[in-house]
Amino acid sequence: MAAAVRWTLLTLLALALILVPFVIWEEPITAWVEALLADDSSRGGLGLALAGLLAVDVLLPIPSSLVSTAAGYLLGVAGGTLATGVGMTVGAVVGYGLGAKPARRFTRRFVGEAELLRAQSAFQRWGGWALVACRAVPVLAEASVVFAGVAGMDFRRFLLLTTLANFAIGFVYAGVGALALEANSFLLAFAAAVVVPGLAMLLFRRLRA
Repeated sequence: MAAAVRWTLLTLLALALILVPFVIWEEPITAWVEALLADDSSRGGLGLALAGLLAVDVLLPIPSSLVSTAAGYLLGVAGGTLATGVGMTVGAVVGYGLGAKPARRFTRRFVGEAELLRAQSAFQRWGGWALVACRAVPVLAEASVVFAGVAGMDFRRFLLLTTLANFAIGFVYAGVGALALEANSFLLAFAAAVVVPGLAMLLFRRLRA
């Protein structure tokens, strides 16, 4: 089997592993998250709860844009940025760990050592920009951190880039969420949860072009 075909199949498999849980569990998990956000009695530990949801986003179909915007709406700009930035960074580290261990071993067996080394070389050159550009793009955000682990990206560089990008994204979401609170319109927060990822996807496509 040609190397290009192997990489294509591997990419499709990775995307399927991320997308299938969304198809199966997105609706019940989204409903549960919305109920959590509407429960005033949970406000005391809300920051930790929101950060925890974002931390497991790489494993479960968490509506991360909704959670991030709600963080600003419920916790303010500073609290929302902190909860979102920390949660997304923990999730990125989890994804990197999955890529560096089980996914890397599978990739080596599937495409071969030589192809894996080529991928590592390419990712060392361009991976940093791709990682930052993908952070706000659904599905690609999760896939990119796993592949960073597979490609053996230096962990300190990975952590620096993802942390900076995550807190920047968290600030944008939290700012919009806080603005929605001032306008007394959670509809604005929901709109931002849709628009921001859409803009990020358009930016990613332009960078690819």
